[in-house]
Formats: sequence, structure tokens, C-alpha cells
Amino acid sequence: MKTTRIAYSHRLNAGKYAALVEQARRLGRVRSEVWQRYASVGGAWLTDRQVRDRWLAEGTHRQFGVLANAWKETVRDAMADITATFEAAKVPARKAIRRHTSDPAERRRLFGLLKADRWAEDPYLSRLMRSRWRRGHNRTRNQIVVRADQHNTRVDSRGRLWLAVPGLVRRQLVRIPLNTIVAPTGTLRLILRGDRVEIHYQIDAATMKTSQRPCGEATIGVDKGYTETLTDSDGDYHGEGLGHLLTTESDRLKERNRHRAKLRSVANTAAQRGNHAKADRIARNNLGAIKRDRQAGCHQARVRTEIFTAVHQVVDKAGVVVAEDLTKTFTGRKSLGRNTNRRLAAWTKGVTARALKNVSERRGSVLVHVNAAYTSQVCHRCGCLGRRAGDRLHCTSCGVVWQADVNAAINVLRRHGDPDITLHTPYLVVKQIVQARADRHRSRLPLPDSSPARRAESESSEALRNER
Repeated sequence: MKTTRIAYSHRLNAGKYAALVEQARRLGRVRSEVWQRYASVGGAWLTDRQVRDRWLAEGTHRQFGVLANAWKETVRDAMADITATFEAAKVPARKAIRRHTSDPAERRRLFGLLKADRWAEDPYLSRLMRSRWRRGHNRTRNQIVVRADQHNTRVDSRGRLWLAVPGLVRRQLVRIPLNTIVAPTGTLRLILRGDRVEIHYQIDAATMKTSQRPCGEATIGVDKGYTETLTDSDGDYHGEGLGHLLTTESDRLKERNRHRAKLRSVANTAAQRGNHAKADRIARNNLGAIKRDRQAGCHQARVRTEIFTAVHQVVDKAGVVVAEDLTKTFTGRKSLGRNTNRRLAAWTKGVTARALKNVSERRGSVLVHVNAAYTSQVCHRCGCLGRRAGDRLHCTSCGVVWQADVNAAINVLRRHGDPDITLHTPYLVVKQIVQARADRHRSRLPLPDSSPARRAESESSEALRNER
């Protein structure tokens, strides 16, 4: 398993940065030319080597003014992006095939042609892929791809790490000071943003220290939250600083954007009155994006650290992590205020899902997704639908007030191996099953579709209730 690491330049010379910007601009023309020519049905089956051979035979590469290794790596990277977009177009195409026919033999034939990239042979598949595929144009002008054998690093007498990459002139390297002592390896992707260079590279996740930590042995259900990252079925909270981080940043952005809007209005008014010097001065000194983007990057790094730390704490306890699948959205009936909606818009449940997946794979634990429908509204004790108010769940049947996140985590754990509620059961069907189980619980009837273990548990609890 590979994971991406990012190193940053440190106090890079303005002349060197300008040279890298010019090189990235020329390579952007290469990328645009590849997308313009081959991001279509006609270029779907070409490889990057075939494109390079064509350009060498036609002399197309001479118009860009960059070194051979630079434009060849850019062609390879662009063709990989085009292939990825074609593969993404196959996902809705497969769903359309399932709706188009119910004949197993016909489905097998269409799926086989689609998998083998021979969909142009079938008229239906050809129309389907042409409608799903959106011919794109690439306008990336700030990236440089450097092959693994084209860069080197060295440490100077002051302990600083320098990365040397090829420039526009042969045998003249551009040396970049880095803010780390870990040398980047493999193929590098240089991204130029705000007078700073980001160096993206991949490492083997097995070599990381956190990947060598053993996982636990328990089976634990977790509920993803806003105030804290995760709440497990044992009642423990992990990542309790996430809510404060998100709320503080959301409120800060609200005030900053309000002030920027006022300054933008002043600049627009000055431009309308003919005072372009004032408008340019405001835009240059007060409406820039460099500081804003760096602050956003720092905030995202803090959030990722908080989330990954919380996930590692869960995996320290659990060999099997049962989590709710939040890929499907459920529309709530209750309208929320503007401030609440603004803060929830920054909720990073996608980052939490990726962290659970990555950490589980690296440390050897098992991640199981279950249906999330009504896990936050059902009382785990009696199975009845309760009334949610903030972080509390009021059960209208047994009269108990539960901590909502802990209750949801217990329900998530119980969904693991549920014979009736699977991952893809529609939420309306889940509600019917929950209500039917609650009615049987009130009437003290056994569950007809339960497993033997669940049936024995129900009988033992019934006997204990009769003794009382």
C-alpha cells in the first residue's frame, strides 16, 4: 500500500521560483495538447508510449521548448488521467446496463465488452459511453512531474536538505531548499502555489512507524460525530478537539470573508469612479490569496492530525471496527440555522472515512461498514424510535435518556451480522423492520427471523423478566 507525503520549499529564491513557473507553464501546454488530441473516443486505446512515438515522428515536441524527459513524463501523467476518466465513466455505464436488460447472458456480454475496452464494437455500449464520457480540457499550469532518476538530494553544512531538479536548460539543475530532513524518493510531482513549491511523493505505508503498531482484539462499533471524531460502543470518545477546531475556523472564516467583502466593495466603487490606483492597491495588499491558502492548508493539516490520531486510538483497541456507511445522504425534516449549516458544511466525515480505511489496512484490522439508517434514533435497549435532542436521545418507550453518540455506536455494532438489515437495505424498509421489532419487544414475542444466538438471548432475557 502506498501513501502520499508532501514536503515544502523553505525560503525559495524568487529567481528559481520564476524559472519553475515558466517550466510549469510550458509543460501545461503539453498537458493541454494531450487532452485536446487524445481525450476522446478515438484516443481511448492509445498508450503514452504510442503518443510519444507519434510526437517524435511528427516533431510535435519541438514547439514546447522543454527537455525530453520533462515532456515525456507529462504525457505519461496526462494519459493516465485520461484513462482514469474513462474508467470513471464505466461506473454509471454499468448501472445503466443493469437497468437496460435483465437477461444474464446479455449482461455478461455487455460487461465483458466494457471490461475489455471493446465497447465501440456494440452500438448500444458506444452510445452509452459517449453519453457518460465528457470530453475534457485541461488547464493545469502549475505542475512538474520529475522522474525518479532525474532528481537528487544533498545536505549542506548547516543541516538543510536541498532537492535538485532539472530546469529548462540541459545539465542546469534548480536546487530547492526543503523544510524537512527526509529526502523525497521516487517520482515527484512539483506543485507551485503561492511562491512555494509542494513536493508530492509516495512511500510504502509498511515502513511507517504507525503501521508497525499492533491492533487490538475486540470488536467495536464507532459513530462518527462533529464534536468528537469518533465515539465507540464502549462509551469512549476519541478526537474530542475536532468540534472546537471546526467551529473556530468556521467562525473565523465568516468574519474574514465579511471584511473582505467590504474591501472588495470599496475597490469596485473606486474602480467605477476612475480611481484605478486605489482599486489595484486594495486588490494587491488586501485581497490576495497566498496567506488565505496557507492558513487553509494549516487548518486542514491540524484536522487530519486530530482525525488520524483518533482513528489510531480506536484501532489500538479493536481488531474489527464496525462503522456506519455515510455515503448515502438522508434528508432531515428539521431546518437548521445558517450558523449551524455553515459549521456542518465543514464537517470532514469524508476524511474520517478515508482515515478509517487507510489505518485499518496499514495496521491489519478489519473495517466493516453497516447500514446507518436510524442508528442515531433507535434506543439500543428496547429498539423503539426515540426523540433526539442535541447529544441526548429520549426513549419514549422505556423512559431512559441516553448519550446519543454512545447509543448510536452500540446500534452500529449490533448491525454487524444483522440477518435482516444489510448494507444496501433501503431506509424505509429499515424503518419497517425497526418498528416491527419494537412491536414484538412490547408484546414479548420472539423474533421470527433471528439467528439461534439471538433467539437464545431473547429467551434468556424473557425468563429473567418472568422471574422478576
